[in-house]
Amino acid sequence: MSGYRKLSRNAAQRKALLRSQVTSFLYHGRMITTESKAKEVAKIAEGLIALAVKEKDNFEDVTVTCKVPRKDAEGKRVKEEKDGRKVAVFDEVEKQIRKDNPSRLHARRQMNKVFYPVVEVPKAGKGRKKGTKKIDMAQKMFDEIAPKYVNRNGGYTRIVKIAQRPGDGAMKVLLELV
Repeated sequence: MSGYRKLSRNAAQRKALLRSQVTSFLYHGRMITTESKAKEVAKIAEGLIALAVKEKDNFEDVTVTCKVPRKDAEGKRVKEEKDGRKVAVFDEVEKQIRKDNPSRLHARRQMNKVFYPVVEVPKAGKGRKKGTKKIDMAQKMFDEIAPKYVNRNGGYTRIVKIAQRPGDGAMKVLLELV
């Protein structure tokens, strides 16, 4: 007996489908799909959530100094002339950064193997690059999803049967985070 459902696809297509659906599911918090796909997506998502819960607070805040280019009122870099050519002026600034401990870094990399990149587009600027932002799904897992499930041992997802699909009679279900 196999340990997973083949979903009538070859290995590469199946892996791409599941990665896409897991990314979408954890980004939105719910999705409607067929029962067999939902069971596979839930299995992967539960593992990722458990990993995020385990490594949620495993980091340290570190102060670092870094060079930042000085900018004028218009937001352009300030340049001064040195040895006959223009060179940008840099200021040293101290910043607080969050440094992952090795086990959390490993967990982040394991999650990033599953997640596809997510780009959030504002509704006003559909079809334009301006205003879009990349979402770090691993960071979202640690900051938003894991704190909800700290006191819970598994069972992070729920499958609710909706109805049969008209075309082929496959059972449609709602997969959601509990």
